Amino acid sequence: MSETQNYQEGAVLLINKPLTWTSFDVVRKIRNTTKAKIGHAGTLDPLATGLLICCTGKMTKKINEYQAQEKEYTGTFTLGATTPTFDLESQPEGHQPVPALSREELQGYADRFTGPQQQMPPIHSAIKQNGKPIYHLARKGVDVKVEPRAIVIHAFEITAVELPIVHFRVVCSTGTYIRSLANDFGAALGCGAYLSSLCRTRIGAFRLEDAVEVTDFIEQYKQAHQNG
Repeated sequence: MSETQNYQEGAVLLINKPLTWTSFDVVRKIRNTTKAKIGHAGTLDPLATGLLICCTGKMTKKINEYQAQEKEYTGTFTLGATTPTFDLESQPEGHQPVPALSREELQGYADRFTGPQQQMPPIHSAIKQNGKPIYHLARKGVDVKVEPRAIVIHAFEITAVELPIVHFRVVCSTGTYIRSLANDFGAALGCGAYLSSLCRTRIGAFRLEDAVEVTDFIEQYKQAHQNG
């Protein structure tokens, strides 16, 4: 079986999404290269990196199954300000002094967020309202109503502290917005916070260390296709 036939019939690709790329950018690049039907299992924001599962051909039937699995992230929150998007896609505002909290004290606040809960998604998100992603409406200044979502945060670990930067690891259910967690964490601290970096390290049993760079995948595909 040639590489072309393999991807057109069905394959699961583990891709390390580059910074500033949208998840659709990755899908489009791979589709243009392989000419295969393709989709991804779980959007990553442009400023996030890490594991993106791409399914081609008949394996696209597995997308919902993979998307529903537990996810793990690492990243940083920046304390002392908020942003409209809860991350660095918009400018920090409302600057406040950052309390001199230890890692143990910050972990105490993080522990409050573990377990089942209702989370309010960001209005700057891809959730659809009347068939349109609400971030389009939010950017136009349209009043957007979002409903809280039932999520589970299985683990929320403060891994290092370099104030105002706080490093974390989160294990959570599907549907969790780490941007919202950053905003809520800052509100609990009383000084505000926003998501300043994010990397998805695991989806179910699929791990980032087994993923390939988009450019490497395309190069390997082209070499195999030329040789095959």
